[in-house]
Amino acid sequence: MLKEYAFHDTDHRGTIDRVYYTVKAAEGEAIEKYANIYLPCGYDRTDAGRRYDILYLMHGGQGNPDSWLDSCLMKNMLDCCFAEKAAEPFIVVFPSYYRHVPVTVGPAHMENERQLTYDFASETVKFLLPAVESHVRGWADATDDAGLRASRRHRAFGGFSMGAVTTWFEFLRNLPYFAAFLPLSGDCWAVEPLGGNTRPVETANELARAVESSGMCGDDFRIFAATGTEDSAFENTAAQIEEMKRLPVFRFSEDLTEGNFHYKVAQGAVHSYDCVLNYVYSYLPYLFG
Repeated sequence: MLKEYAFHDTDHRGTIDRVYYTVKAAEGEAIEKYANIYLPCGYDRTDAGRRYDILYLMHGGQGNPDSWLDSCLMKNMLDCCFAEKAAEPFIVVFPSYYRHVPVTVGPAHMENERQLTYDFASETVKFLLPAVESHVRGWADATDDAGLRASRRHRAFGGFSMGAVTTWFEFLRNLPYFAAFLPLSGDCWAVEPLGGNTRPVETANELARAVESSGMCGDDFRIFAATGTEDSAFENTAAQIEEMKRLPVFRFSEDLTEGNFHYKVAQGAVHSYDCVLNYVYSYLPYLFG
């Protein structure tokens, strides 16, 4: 069952930090970006030798690194969950796949969004992870390729809507750097935009091939997907999930302590941050468990 989060106060409040970094695009352009970073309560007072798991959480279409934090509910949920020991405290990073102010005009919009989320997977490893993990106390002993690969079990990636599309691309392209994935209210666009619904068999097969080509197996990752019955992404997500269930590498289980593939549907939930926050809340204790 998915849980619903209700705001309640706590004295154990984390802080919001920010890291700035430069992305060097293939065409030579240098793009200045930033990511917001949630640091759990006590981070600045704990032993400098303590390390923290890290969840990277992507916004939806037309969003930015502030989108998850525009309401105080996300930060309050994290504060309360860690204070109440629902999970060991971890760091949450809020980046953006956009390189410039997003534009919605024109028939090529969906394909443009698809390309941006695909390209972001390269940016993730080359620029975002080194910038963040040289700034906070994660598990990477070094932020070179070897250090990031060695610490993958302490790193997760998730997102809402186009952030879920981004998450599926991270699974396809960056499985050696992340062990848990949280695609929320969005399908995989590896084959084509909205391909989770229009071409679910091919989409599921692409995801399975990514595991094989990475040299990994079903024990090396976990997927936590969710959506709502009234969500505009429901049909696209559900069709893909059903095809993934047919493939042996994805071991589906309703029990969040078993298998490597989980999918929950919230009755009546729509396509909104308020609804998706409940999915994060429900899965939070299991991401790094």
